[in-house]
Amino acid sequence: MSSSKFRLMYVFNILVFSVCYASVAVAGDRPNIVLLLADDLGFSDLGSYGSQIDTPNIDQLASVGIRFSNYHTAASCAPTRSMLMTGVDSHRNGLANMPESLPSEQLGQPGYEGTLNKNVVTIATLLRDSGYHTYMAGKWHLGKSADLLPSGRGFERSFTMADTGADNWEQKPYLPIYSQANWFEDGIETTLPEDFYSSKNLVDKTIEYIGGNLADKKPFFAYVAFLAVHLPVQAPREYTQKYLGEFDQGWNELRKQRYEGAVKSGVLRDGIEMAEIPTTLDWASLTVEEKRYQSKRMAVYAGMVDAMDFHLGRLLTYLKKVDQYDNTVFIFLSDNGAEPSDPIQSLAFKLWMKISDYNSDYETLGEKGSYSSIGPSFASASTAPFAWYKFFAGEGGLRVPLIVSGLSSPLNGEVADAFSWVTDIVPTILDVAQVGIPEGRYNEKTVEPIVGRSLLPLIEGRVEQVYGDDEQIGYELGGNAALFKGDYKVLINRGPIGDGEWHLFNLKNDPGETLDLKNELPHVFEELMTNYGEYVVSNGVLPVPDGYDQRNQIAIYGIKKRIGSSYYTFISVFFLLVLAWVIWRRRYKAQRH
Repeated sequence: MSSSKFRLMYVFNILVFSVCYASVAVAGDRPNIVLLLADDLGFSDLGSYGSQIDTPNIDQLASVGIRFSNYHTAASCAPTRSMLMTGVDSHRNGLANMPESLPSEQLGQPGYEGTLNKNVVTIATLLRDSGYHTYMAGKWHLGKSADLLPSGRGFERSFTMADTGADNWEQKPYLPIYSQANWFEDGIETTLPEDFYSSKNLVDKTIEYIGGNLADKKPFFAYVAFLAVHLPVQAPREYTQKYLGEFDQGWNELRKQRYEGAVKSGVLRDGIEMAEIPTTLDWASLTVEEKRYQSKRMAVYAGMVDAMDFHLGRLLTYLKKVDQYDNTVFIFLSDNGAEPSDPIQSLAFKLWMKISDYNSDYETLGEKGSYSSIGPSFASASTAPFAWYKFFAGEGGLRVPLIVSGLSSPLNGEVADAFSWVTDIVPTILDVAQVGIPEGRYNEKTVEPIVGRSLLPLIEGRVEQVYGDDEQIGYELGGNAALFKGDYKVLINRGPIGDGEWHLFNLKNDPGETLDLKNELPHVFEELMTNYGEYVVSNGVLPVPDGYDQRNQIAIYGIKKRIGSSYYTFISVFFLLVLAWVIWRRRYKAQRH
């Protein structure tokens, strides 16, 4: 289908919907909309996507809604969240990369401001201005000055953590790059309660905000951005204990089990080849004690997902109690694939943990004062059967769960395998809420146009694809990049872990990205590379500097923030001189011997 024909069909569908919007659960009412975002949740981490983790409430939404098996997002949090709030490509809304990951050569350039810029209008603003109440609870990570916090970007009430992450039990930072955990309520710095646990309190706040305005009978938009299952991985003891021993067979076996579960649940077809991930260790090579410890780390992770689901269930129960559930549309998704980082392997990080009253003891793993992660090996199981995970352009980093529930659809209880992209969420919400899409202007101000497509025509069964076979979606983050077109995808993952080479895959036949078709189909490869070049030019994508490594850049960011740029330069030169002296001494001693 040509682009012009697709656009005509899209406009026609919108016109039809504006005349007869029978898809809403209660005809004649604009529905409430609840957007539920998990953090670093892998493709196969839900029961309804093949996991053994207990997620009955999310799975219930899936059973009466639609599971998307081919939904994609950016491979790290802030770029995803910026597109989720605006429907605009992250290179045009200010968050081409996380602010903590921007090298000095890019920082401040157009699209690389590190905060959500003022050239975009948020979904919260559009819904608020159309008569919705707008609430937000959870992680924001799009700016923390008064005008950039949720309270300045369209949210009527908000309880938010402004950074890339924080402790789930206490008000303290989870990385040494921060001096404190920055929590705000309605734009004002706030203090967490003594009995705080992130998933619990975010749902508490959402219920409080919704309940505060029920009397006026206006519809509401609630955005719940969970901290689960971002670092540090933490869960109440009773949730972790449910999964003790569940992962004793290790990550290699778990990856196979997740693939089989995904096939059985219907989100994947059988016969998919799974790529070998170079960072996945051989489970058999571990000692008995190492296996015991690693197994519990994954049990904590499962417990954290389970706890998130439990508290989400409390929200669903509340909405039923106040007679709002049947007129609410739920959208559940993740911001990127599973987190592979394992900071506690670093001696420097272990020292910081001691200073910050963190421990990684087996007995209390995941509990208050504990710091845990799952590392790259279990992360590759959470994203099974796909290749890679968070930060990378492989399907494991970009393809995540998406569930839409609360709309009347012939696909309810089924799986939609049409390709979709994170910028599609905003126009879908606007479509459901019967709010027009700004065409480059809003309130007499020029704004970036929304580039996503509404999923509603697909949900209602009026179309089978969101994008035509001749349309492409480009993507870049920290030098890792991809372009999707029809069944094909080109991608590159930079070193030191990636090979720094472009590859071509047919995602319909090979979603595991095991068979590179670059040499077999050179004309397809060249076409998609040309399309990617067009994406780079039209969106102002900048190259990363030589030697750029996202995790090293985060450390550099932290040092500069904590001690200042001038001191950072001094310390860098000092350590380079020390390193040069150590190398010289070793060579000198070797020559003497």
